Formats: sequence, structure tokens, C-alpha cells
Amino acid sequence: MENLISLVNKIQRACTALGDHGDSSALPTLWDSLPSIAVVGGQSSGKSSVLESIVGKDFLPRGSGIVTRRPLVLQLQKIDDGAREYAEFLHLPRKKFSDFAAVRKEIQDETDRETGRSKAISSVPIHLSIYSPNVVNLTLIDLPGLTKVAVEGQSENIVKDIENMVRSYIEKPNCIILAISPANQDLATSDAIKISREVDPSGERTFGVLTKIDLMDKGTDAVEILEGKSFKLKYPWVGVVNRSQADINKNVDMIAARRREREYFSNTTEYRHLAPRMGSEHLAKMLSKHLERVIKSRIPGIQSLINKTVLELESELSRLGKPIAADAGGKLYSIMEICRLFDQIFKDHLDGVRAGGEKVYNVFDNQLPAALKRLQFDKQLAMDNIRKLVTEADGYQPHLIAPEQGYRRLIESSIVSIRGPAEASVDTVHAILKDLVHKSVNETVELKQYPALRVEVTNAAIESLDKMREGSKKATLQLVDMECSYLTVDFFRKLPQDAEKGGNPTHSIFDRYNDSYLRRIGSNVLSYVNMVCAGLRNSIPKSIVYCQVREAKRSLLDHFFAELGTMDMKRLSSLLNEDPAVMERRSAISKRLELYRAAQSEIDAVAWSR
Repeated sequence: MENLISLVNKIQRACTALGDHGDSSALPTLWDSLPSIAVVGGQSSGKSSVLESIVGKDFLPRGSGIVTRRPLVLQLQKIDDGAREYAEFLHLPRKKFSDFAAVRKEIQDETDRETGRSKAISSVPIHLSIYSPNVVNLTLIDLPGLTKVAVEGQSENIVKDIENMVRSYIEKPNCIILAISPANQDLATSDAIKISREVDPSGERTFGVLTKIDLMDKGTDAVEILEGKSFKLKYPWVGVVNRSQADINKNVDMIAARRREREYFSNTTEYRHLAPRMGSEHLAKMLSKHLERVIKSRIPGIQSLINKTVLELESELSRLGKPIAADAGGKLYSIMEICRLFDQIFKDHLDGVRAGGEKVYNVFDNQLPAALKRLQFDKQLAMDNIRKLVTEADGYQPHLIAPEQGYRRLIESSIVSIRGPAEASVDTVHAILKDLVHKSVNETVELKQYPALRVEVTNAAIESLDKMREGSKKATLQLVDMECSYLTVDFFRKLPQDAEKGGNPTHSIFDRYNDSYLRRIGSNVLSYVNMVCAGLRNSIPKSIVYCQVREAKRSLLDHFFAELGTMDMKRLSSLLNEDPAVMERRSAISKRLELYRAAQSEIDAVAWSR
């Protein structure tokens, strides 16, 4: 079975390649849930030498002041004995470095590419993997050395900036802290111990490393510290003896340096009893074993985070929609399917499944009756107008029994005014249907994926509604005109046939046009018009529903579908031009989902084998 640390290294590299390392996010990521070891120490504390001793290679930039100006995520991968060792940078995929002097130069060059040739720092990490038979599986994060003052060429805020950067790593509960302190300085002033105590007061995550033991003043030693008497940590202190500057200048190799380190602890009286747990080799093995134990203990939490994230990514990918089909048939099918989804949402609004359709009923139940009720027939049925129309209708021959033509003209002039409310009802329903089209477009998630198709569908739907409105207006106004063109005879036959209506033979012909007679005519006309209004109140909604609402449900996009059949590949493709941001997001989500599913499978396999 694959080593746990190797598995975590692989997942971390994949997370980093996808930008999913969580360095600047407050949200937990897979990277954050995977344990790693952060190396913390003050400037010139010997951090670089400790790392090189663990790796067994000279590969880190050296110099005075701040040398490490970006976090270096160092992943060590043990390979078979006799295999050629090499290094790889994440920013240079597929390029293998076998010359570790070139590795040092690339670290320096990559740092300069991010920060410029200055002494500035950057929180953007460099990711380096080293494959060697001489290392243990381990992940270490080398952080810029803590400092107390800014030097020339550095920002005044650099002291605080470095501290904040270090904290951003070691505050994470899954981070193991490797605190490097020089033995030739008072431990009470150790920057590494100070900041470690602040973020890990119980010492559950801190390992102490004491460097430069061989450089202590004569007559002094670090035994009490290494034995945990003067400064106790949960885990035993480890002392290391790094190469001297003279050894570095003479290119003394790490194998010889490790041998000298072992000899120093074995041959020095004060440290002989501690020798088995001293030195960089022991440190590397101890850290590797501890890291593996921590990873095992974190597996349930890692599984939970991975499972939750997979569900979230699948949900988002579903919301973003499927990628575009490559062939014309596939594109046409995709467009038709999206249009069908839009059409169904539009119908749902009208049918009450979604809100909005009730507004159409409100037009018929409230607005139309109120508009009919507000109609003023006073002008048409004013006494002077009745007298004028009745007299004009008689012409040269006064009516004998009833002023039929006068009635007709009065009725027609009154009913014509109903056209206004009828036309307004058509327009109001049209506005409601247009609003429902826009709502349905916005609620069709798939249309958000294709802006051009969204515009075309919207325009096609509105164009269809415009045509339906014209047809509905024509049919509805015809209902009103029909009432003008043919009067209901039975209504007038049922009117009381008294002497006043037919004329009193004892009166002069001119008495027929007295106020009482004209008021009776006006009253009869108003009764008839009210009867017509009552009928139109029922028939106008039927006409509008038939010509607009029902037709919109039945054939809103029929004309657009007919056009689709004549479109060539180029035109179909233009309709499916996605928003670049959506395409980019889908691609990123797909890659992340692939990573998390692979991690899910591998972590599950490890969990089952425990």
C-alpha cells in the first residue's frame, strides 16, 4: 500500500496545481485538512542548514539578511535504492533537476520573479519535490526567518509582515511546528519558541530543534534543554550540528557532514547519553513517523471534508450545466432542450405552480369590472344629446311609435366607449405575459450559460406575444363591435308598452320630445348598455385567454423552432457561445472534482486497510 505521507504529498501537489491550497482563504480546504510541518526560526538560526541536512543536499540559497523571502513547500519522496535522485518544481512541470546547484538558482530566480530583485517578501509559495533514496517521506514548509528590525531596502512593515505570514501557516490546527533555535543564544529570546507558544500554548504541535550546539561557549552545554529540564516541550528536543561555513566553502558533502554529526554526539561526554536521539537523521525519521501518525488520526476528518466538498462541487457543476455538444445535431438538441425547460417554467407560472399567473385573473376579476364601472355614459345619455340624436334620427319624418334609429345611435355611441377597457385589458395581460417571459428566462439556469441564446429566446417569445396581442385585440374589439352591429330585440320587446312610450294621441307631435319621454329613452338605453357590459365582462376574458394566454402556452416558441431548423452550424454555434467566465468556472470545478474524487478513493482505501 502506498505510504501515507506519499499519498498526502500527491494530493497536496494536486491541490496546489489547482490553486486549492487555501493559503489566502478563510474557508477550510483539502490542503488545510492535510497535516504538514512548518519550519520556524529567526534569521541565522540555522533553518536552512537543518533542511539541507534532512535532505542531504545543498539546494537552498544562502547569504546574509533575509534569504528565504517566499514560503518553500518541500516535499520529500523516498525512492528505491540506486535510483537517480532529482527535483521538480510545480511551476516547471515535466522538468527534472538532477543538479542541485541549479535547484538553488531556480529558487532564487523564482523568488525574484515574484518579488523583484529586492529584499521584499511574498506569501506566494514555491513548491519543490525532491525524489531520493536518501530521504524519508516528509512534507516541510520553510518560512522566512523572523526578524526584529528592518534593514536598508526593506519595508518598515516587514517585521510584522513576516510574523503574519508565519502565523497564517502555524495557526492551522493541522500544522506541526518545527521550532528552530540556536544553542549559542539565550532560549528565552528565541523567536521560534515565542511564536510557537502563542499559537500552540499546550505544545501539542511543537517540536523543538536546537542548532549550533558545537558553537556554544566553552564551559557551557545544552544538556538541560535537550533533556527537557530548563524548557520542557511535549516532545523531546533534538540537537543538530550543522556544517560550518568552512565546510560549506569546501563543499563538504552531506554524507560526511552527517557522519561528523553522529561522531560529535557520540564522542562528546555531555551528550553521549543523548546521542541515539540527536542529529538530523534522527530528526527526519522522527518527524516522518509523527507526521504519518497525525495523518492516520486525521483520516476521518479528511474523509468528511472530501465527501462534503465532492457533493458541493457536483451541485455547482450541475448548476453550471453540461459542456457544449460538438456536432450540429447535438447543438440543435441542446437548444431545443433548453427552450423546453424555459417553456415549462413559463407554463408553470401561468398554471400556478410558480407565482405570477394570478395577475392575469386579477385583470379579469378586478381591473376590467372596475374599468367598466367607471365608464361615464352621462355625456351620451344627457338630455340634450338624447334629444339631438333622436331628432336627427327621425329626419324629415317623425317616428310613429318609438324612435328606433335614435335608440340605435344612442346605444352604439355608448357601447363604443367599452372598447377602451377591452383594449386596456388586452394590453395589461400582454404586459403580464412579457413579465413572466423575463422571469422564466431568469429562472432557466441553462439560459444563463448562453447569453446569445438567452437574448434570442427572449426576443422570440416577446415577438410571439406581440403577434398574439394583435390577434387578441382584434378579436376582443370585435366582440364590442358585434354588440353595436346587432341589438338584442327581446330586451326591447319586454319593455313596458305604455301610452307614454308610443305617444299620447291627445298630445301634439312636438310633445313627444318632452323631458319625461327623453328620460325614459335614456333609462332604457342605459339598461341595455349595462346588460351588454355584463355580457362583455364574461366574454372579453374568454377572448383574451383564448387568443393570448392559451396560445402562449401552446405555441410561444413555435416560430423560433421553425427558424432553428434552417440554421447552419455557425449560427447554432453562435447561440451556444458561453460566457467565458462560466466556461472557465466549469473547467476549474471539473478539475477540482476530479482531484477530490481521486483523493476520496485513495483516502477511503487507506481507511479500509487500517
